Order: sequence, then C-alpha cells, then structure tokens
Amino acid sequence: MKKTLIVLSLFITVIMQAQDRTQPKPGPSPAINIKKPATFTLPNGLKVLVVENHKLPRVSFNLTIDNTPGLEGSKKGVDNLTSSLIGKGSATISKDVFNEEIDFLGADITFNSAGASANSLSKYSGRILELMAEGALNPNFTQAEFDKERDKLIERLKTDEKNVAAVASRVQSVLAFGKNHPFGEYLSEETIKNVTLEDVINNYHTNFVPANAYLIIIGDVKFKDTKKAVTKLFGSWKKATAPSLEYAEPKNVQYAQINFIDMPNAVQSEIALQNTVNLKMNDKEYFAAIVANQILGGDFNSYLNMNLREAHGWTYGARSGISGSKYVSAFRASTQVRNAVTDSAVVEFFNEIKKIRTEKVSAEVLNNVKAGYIGKFVMQIEKPQTVAGYALRIRTQGLPEDFYENYIKNIEAVTAEDVMAVANKYFLADNIRVVIVGKGSEVIPGLEKLKIPMFYFDKFGNPVAKPVMKKEAPAGVTVKTVLDNYITAIGGAKAVAAVKTIFMTGSATIPQAPMPIKFTAKKDFKGKALVKIEMEGMGELSKQVVNDKIGYSVQQGQRKDLTPEEYIERKASATTFEELLMLKKTDLVLDGIESINGSDAYIIKNGKSTIFYDVKSGLKVSETKLVEKGDKKMTVTTNYSDYKEIKGVKIPFGMVINQGMELDFKISEVKINEGVNDIDFL
Repeated sequence: MKKTLIVLSLFITVIMQAQDRTQPKPGPSPAINIKKPATFTLPNGLKVLVVENHKLPRVSFNLTIDNTPGLEGSKKGVDNLTSSLIGKGSATISKDVFNEEIDFLGADITFNSAGASANSLSKYSGRILELMAEGALNPNFTQAEFDKERDKLIERLKTDEKNVAAVASRVQSVLAFGKNHPFGEYLSEETIKNVTLEDVINNYHTNFVPANAYLIIIGDVKFKDTKKAVTKLFGSWKKATAPSLEYAEPKNVQYAQINFIDMPNAVQSEIALQNTVNLKMNDKEYFAAIVANQILGGDFNSYLNMNLREAHGWTYGARSGISGSKYVSAFRASTQVRNAVTDSAVVEFFNEIKKIRTEKVSAEVLNNVKAGYIGKFVMQIEKPQTVAGYALRIRTQGLPEDFYENYIKNIEAVTAEDVMAVANKYFLADNIRVVIVGKGSEVIPGLEKLKIPMFYFDKFGNPVAKPVMKKEAPAGVTVKTVLDNYITAIGGAKAVAAVKTIFMTGSATIPQAPMPIKFTAKKDFKGKALVKIEMEGMGELSKQVVNDKIGYSVQQGQRKDLTPEEYIERKASATTFEELLMLKKTDLVLDGIESINGSDAYIIKNGKSTIFYDVKSGLKVSETKLVEKGDKKMTVTTNYSDYKEIKGVKIPFGMVINQGMELDFKISEVKINEGVNDIDFL
C-alpha cells in the first residue's frame, strides 16, 4: 500500500504544479468605456438597470436583493435551505418540467435567497425572464424537497468535519467576527435540525422583497421592450422592506497572538494571519490598499509567494486578500505548509508584513504590480457579469457614476508612500491573529519557540486547554505486540501467511482533473509490486514496478529506472502485508499513543514512515510518509477505513490520501491469490 501511496503522490504533484504559472505581463492599458445603463423603478421599489449591447445575440439577467446580513442563531441554516429550495420549479410548474424547458432552451438559471441570475440567447430571453420571475416570485416550497435538501446539507457538513481546510475557514471567521455576528456564526447539525419548512417560508416572505432589489439586464435587448416585460412580470411583486439590522463592531486582538486548533489528521498546517478592517470602496485609500495587497500577496510575484513558494518551496502558493465592503471585512494572508515548517512559515509571514510596512516598494515592483492588475481589470470588462457587478456596486456602495471609468487612473496614481501608509493602517502586524489549524504533536513545539502568545481553540472556535499531544504506551506494549495484534485483527497469522498475491482496483476524483482516475495495484509475498494509474480517454498515465532485480517508473510513456536508494526503499514495502517485513526489523520505534480521528492509536516509526494502529481494534488506521523529490519535500498521509474480509483476511476498502488536497479512493475490487502473474512485474 505504501508503494501505491508514493506513485499517487507523484502523479498528484504534477497535477497541482500545473495549476499555478506565472502570467505574462499585460500590454498598455486601453481607455475604459463602460456603457451607462438606462434605468427605471417599479412602484414596489424594484430598481431596473438595462445595458443594451448588440455585439452578440445573448442576454444576461441578474436579480440582487441587497439586504443587510441576518443573524440566524440557533436556526443557522435557514438561509442555506431557502437558497436550495428556490428554483425547484414553481407553484404552477413542476421541477422536472421547469428544468427540462431551461435545458431545451440552452439557458442557465440559478436562484438563491438573495436573488437569481440567468443567461440565454436573445431569441429566448423573453421566456427565460418569465421562468426566472416565476421561480423567484412563486416558489414551490414542499416538505419533500425540504427534507431532501436538509439531509444533503447535513451530509456535506459531516464530510467537512475531517476536512482541515473547511475547519480552518470556519474557525477563521468565528475568531475574526465572533459567533454573534452574521459573518462569524456557522452551520452545525444541531442548528440545521432546528430549521423547519415554516422557517424557510417565513424567511422568504420577510427578506425576498423588492425594496432593496436590483434587476440588471445586459445584452441584445431593447430598453422599451424590456421595460414592458419587466413591469408585467415583476410589477405584482408585493411591496415590502426587509428588516435593517445592526451588530456590534468586531474587535481586533490587543496584541499579536497564535490561535491554534489541533487536528491530528492534518498532514499540513493551514495558516492565516488576519485582522478585521473597515475599508469602503469610496474611501480615498481604497486603491492604495488594493495595490498594497497585490504587492504583499495578491499576485503570483508577491512578497509572500516569492518567499514561501519560490525561495523556500514550502507551499504551492501563499496569498493575501483585502476588499472594499459596505460592512466590516477582513484582511487575511494565508497558505498551507508541511507540519515541519509551520513555525518557519509564520516567521516569514511576519517578515514580509514588516517589510511592506517599513520599506518603500521599489519603482519596478510597484509599476509591474499596477500593470498586471490593470491588465486583469481590462480583461474582466468584457464579461456581462462584471458590468452587472459594477452597476450594482455603484448604486449599493455610494460610488460616483464614473468610478470605473477612472479606475485605471486611480490605480496608476498610487505611490510607494501610499502603499506604506495603507499597509500600516490595514495590515496590523501588532494586532493580528495567526490562526493555525494543524497537527499539534508535530507543530506546537516549534511554534512555542517563537515566543508569541498562544491560545487554543476547538474546531468551532471555543477556547480549550492545550491539547495532550502524546501518551506513553502501557508497560508490556512493544513494537512486536502492536504488529502481532494487527496480524490477529486482520485474520490471524495462518490466514495472512496463506495470502501469496493481492490484486486490487479503485478510483478517485482529482480536483482540476477532467475525469476520475483509476488505479490498479498488484503485489506478491516474494517482494514484487506494480501500481498503475489510468484516466479514461488518456490511457495509462503512470506505472511503477519493483521486481527481484530492478525497479522503474513510467510517466506518460517515459521510463526511468529507480536509483539504488529508491529501489531499496520501494523493495522494503513490496509484499502482501508490510507488517510481515516489519516484524523482522530491529530499528522500529514505538513512539507512544496519539489520537487519530478521535481514537487512540499506537505510533510506530519506520524510517520515513509513521504508522498508526488503533489501540482497541488493532487495525492500521493511518500512515504518514515524508516523500522527497529533488529538493522538494512533502508529507503524504493515508487514512485507512472500511475493512472488509476477503478469503479470511481483512483489507481496507477506504483509502483517503492527503498531501495538500484530499483524495478519497474507493477500492472497488480485491482478489486474493488470483489475477497476479510474474509477467506483471517485468
């Protein structure tokens, strides 16, 4: 299984590295000419903006209800479920008929609790607007659909509970804004179960109202015809105003500190340095803040990315973000790094924030960043959704009508002095939270050496005591007893010895990959192994073989023999059950007991691998391995589950591999003592 892990990790690395490439510098910026919308307002308060653009025979519609955010408390999930239920047909059209007509017209319509959007060919735009209005204003809230969507929401939530990135996102918001703020409260199974269909209906009637609503229509339409259609379809929308709510302003911490959340299953640390800000788009500092963020972490060539990724090779990317908002928001700089370099990464974050606050950015860097940002801005203007967003923000955020026409001029006017000034105002090095979600046993000792005050929280942002990292193994427990218990747990020595070959196949979906991948693994007790990765439509992507004499890998048709060192390492695990070889070794170390996914597990150190065996069941539940490729190092963790008995021995059919992104492999077939021949390993 370890060899399978290594081959998959190398394949995944290629996929991930291809996702981030330096972008070419844009050319000179063209003049910006954004057509002004023609507007009208219905008696119920709906504001309508129409931009005629006859270049293409397409139309886009965007309905946005600009209410203040709401706090849901013990019924957090009402808004999520409202969004899920709107658009499931309407009071007069069944869901299936509704969706079939949209598909037939080749259009897209989406709904949520704060509006709807649609786009289509202009010849169908009249009917699409009718369907959008029908779905938005006459929703069909049924108990059957409610139950289905509630169950789906709970299942997604359960899946996220072991996802380090999902936990990090939740806790970052809780700590920044507080649980009693709309931006800080979070979903839980308990709050979702508190929600009823009646709550959803009440939420819809209270908040899905026209007083703060904007309908923006862009494309191949005529204003006169559009006004007539909108008046007919939306004129009956009952006039009402949603409640206007206010909340206490979130406070930043009094001094820089680390807020740590322990997740023993984490193979890397999620790091975020954050503080709240009150930056409005009409503030005179807005453009300087945007440029400063691009320099710090908003661009591939930013300070943070060049340091953590390019100089040190610790991450696939380090980023920062800040934006203008009607409400309080957050500056956040973040990345994901190996556990072993978490403390070092924190130091470099502080170094780069200090740099932008105390050193003037060079003219070359400043000019390059502005040119790159302007180039991206110009490219976005061609998209209807961008123009719609501009029109909406001008009206909802109090911006001047020529805000976007002057956008480039304002970016170009930012000076090095401006950058330093806004960095000191918005990037609060002395009042910043360093929120880290990671494996405490491997990360906390290094962080403590930084002498930054540390506080501990659970996965929901509640203060907790410092986690217990590791416990001593009871007297009498040794490497041999743990391995013997494992052999017993999977079927016993006699059944395990009878296994001469294992053949298994499985599949997983990789983010950014066009199709699921399939893997095939074959191994025998004499020290031979094969792992093959395939993708539908692309054939064999990679293969690795170890036999009695040599080992080699094939990547997209290119063969490469393993080095002697690599061959020895692969050979050491090329057998049916690695534990049989481990029982013969004398250099293994029993390193105590650690919690893995909520259960205690014995820790055995085996060279670059750390293997965890459940204290109660004896089964192998997890394994971490340091994989080195050139000067790059990565930690790959594999969690094993769903053990099933095949011919007297238990095999894990669940295998979740994590090396920066999580891949859930499902074993579809396992054969014992069949399907494997010596020719497979040539």
